[in-house]
Amino acid sequence: MADPVLKTLLLPLETGTIELPAGAKTLFLRARMDQSLKDAAFEMLTCEQSFAPDRDALERAGFSVKPEVTDGDFDLVLILPTRQKQEARALLARAVQKAKPGGIVLACAANTEGAKTAESDLKKLAGLEGNMSKNKCRVFWTVVQPEAVDGELLSEWSALDAERDVLDGAYRSRPGVFAWDRIDPASQLLADRLPETLSGKGADLGAGFGFLSRTVLQRCPKVTGMDLYEAEKRALDLAEKNLAEFRGKRQLNGIWSDVTRGIEGPYDFIVSNPPFHQGGKADRADVGQGFIRAAASGLRSGGLFYMVANRHLPYEQTLRDVFDHVEMIADEGGYKVIKAIKRKGK
Repeated sequence: MADPVLKTLLLPLETGTIELPAGAKTLFLRARMDQSLKDAAFEMLTCEQSFAPDRDALERAGFSVKPEVTDGDFDLVLILPTRQKQEARALLARAVQKAKPGGIVLACAANTEGAKTAESDLKKLAGLEGNMSKNKCRVFWTVVQPEAVDGELLSEWSALDAERDVLDGAYRSRPGVFAWDRIDPASQLLADRLPETLSGKGADLGAGFGFLSRTVLQRCPKVTGMDLYEAEKRALDLAEKNLAEFRGKRQLNGIWSDVTRGIEGPYDFIVSNPPFHQGGKADRADVGQGFIRAAASGLRSGGLFYMVANRHLPYEQTLRDVFDHVEMIADEGGYKVIKAIKRKGK
């Protein structure tokens, strides 16, 4: 399926509205893969992406991807602003900083995902050269002239998604990470239902900034270690800091990966609050179903799986397909907590 936002982002280049010099250096922040990106045939393209599924898709297509690009002086900086306002503004500031004087910052968002707000923000920050609308999206750009950049705003926005203490200093987090400044109620419900008798080596699928893993390690003395799987490297880096007190006491391993592509193992137990949004607002039951199948494949025979999900998401059939025993152990506040046991001999 074509990516309308990415297709629209490249429209000014395809139409010749924006022309690049020969050998132009291009940086793509929050890069995503689509055939239109390959068709654009950039001479020198650097992709920055900390979200594993998008990283994997780009690498499969032959692009080089880094979780963070440290160099600058780019002729063109492409950007897909995120839905989280603070992170989006920090990305715009980063794009302006990465462009060389006279370089172009080119951004695009869906109309329903804050396109007008993002365009207005770029105009405040560094002026606006032009815009176009198509595919229910808006693409907009500026030519970066240092004297036209609002330096105070640039400094302020650059710090908006920085790491910080949250929850009265109990955790480190940052904007853009799921439920970044609070404990998600679904995760809290699952944490409240986890037994203290969990033991052996476990895994946390979709670990976020580490709340569930830390709960397990604090509450379950017989747990020897945890593997934390997380698609967003920014979240995984935070989780490793939030579990620092257990380093040297339990075996801990952070794994930056797309869980739906499989996990290691075997594990004695797995906990998970699977994501059900990915790249938009629409519910994505397939992602959670992928987590369930991955959990079943990663557990030892007789291993335990505890998960939480929105009540309406259709996970039960998938659970019954791959687990011997499936039991709902909580149904509160629009969420369900499910315990499953892997089939013997599987």
